[in-house]
Amino acid sequence: MPHAVASDGTRIAYQVSGGGPPLLLLAGQANNHHWWDRVRADFDTHFRTITVDYRGTGASDKPETDYSTVLFADDVICVLDSLDLERAHVYGTSMGGRVAQWVAARHPERVRALILGCTSPGGTHAVERSREVRASLAQSDPGRSRHALLELMYTREWLGRNPGPYNTLGDPDMPAHAKLAHLRASNGHDAWDALPSISAPTLVLHGTDDLLSSVENAPLLAERIPNSRMLLLPGARHAYFEEAHAVAGAAAIGFLAEP
Repeated sequence: MPHAVASDGTRIAYQVSGGGPPLLLLAGQANNHHWWDRVRADFDTHFRTITVDYRGTGASDKPETDYSTVLFADDVICVLDSLDLERAHVYGTSMGGRVAQWVAARHPERVRALILGCTSPGGTHAVERSREVRASLAQSDPGRSRHALLELMYTREWLGRNPGPYNTLGDPDMPAHAKLAHLRASNGHDAWDALPSISAPTLVLHGTDDLLSSVENAPLLAERIPNSRMLLLPGARHAYFEEAHAVAGAAAIGFLAEP
């Protein structure tokens, strides 16, 4: 598996498939590139897709240092540099959407078009998840905590038709220090002041029944970012990109194909 080398020497693993214009796909917090496994093939028919194992996940190095969404964005740019790609489309979901905000704001010349899915601007302007949701994820019983996360990701009907495995519940091989570093990185994100500087055409996607990252964040992003539009997916939860892929995938591909 190829690796890019970040400025601090950390090796960042990446994966490339498909053919066409380059499309960078960014996963959620504490997840590796398998986050995209269920839907990647559809994108591969139109794009040369590039996924990344964030530092702390997958085949990337796992240094015991502070992580941030800005640092993850810099790692992503190192991957594009390693591939000799001047520009790419960027599609980030959940924490990946937070990372994508920094990629587009700090490196506007590298982003052709931007998609932000099930994410938020962070900081005091973001609409945070409820105390009840936080409590459901913090249960001491791992089985109950996992079940709560599954139901935040997918509807019960979809879970009944799709028994797994599920690739959106976190990288099972992450060391404890990396999980904590990812949590702190996502919680510390605040790109509010940088959002108006994003110049790439932007599509904001969000499921209307997302309780993990409130759908109220979608209009905040769309109103804050110039040249942006928003599509809400009725009834979808956090992993809308899988459960509502027939609509969300087509919308993403159509948006990225625009001249």
